[in-house]
Amino acid sequence: QVQLVESGGGLVQAGGSLRLSCAASGRTFSNYVMGWFRQAPGKERELVAHISWTCGVTYYADSVKGRFTISRDNAKITVYLQMNSLNPEDPAVYYCAAARRIHAPYDNWGQGTQVTVSS
Repeated sequence: QVQLVESGGGLVQAGGSLRLSCAASGRTFSNYVMGWFRQAPGKERELVAHISWTCGVTYYADSVKGRFTISRDNAKITVYLQMNSLNPEDPAVYYCAAARRIHAPYDNWGQGTQVTVSS
């Protein structure tokens, strides 16, 4: 059974940085795609970034390109989201999710971690 545990959220000033971590366990993740989503109050959940576990191909939403970086550590079975230049549009609950392959639905989710940005 896949388990995803996020950490690293918190309060940061506008322009600051945070790094989110997602520790994965329960199986091998070959061919999986790992994604970071976020959901702000009153808004729909949106995909922020994803990474192919095997080949490392990445995708970013336009709103975070150039500011966020997704990466993975195969030895630690952990996915990271480095968030720089945080702005007032970034606060949300950030979720880690796993899909069995590219274009498959994300069917495993973490519990979420709150990111708050003060102006």
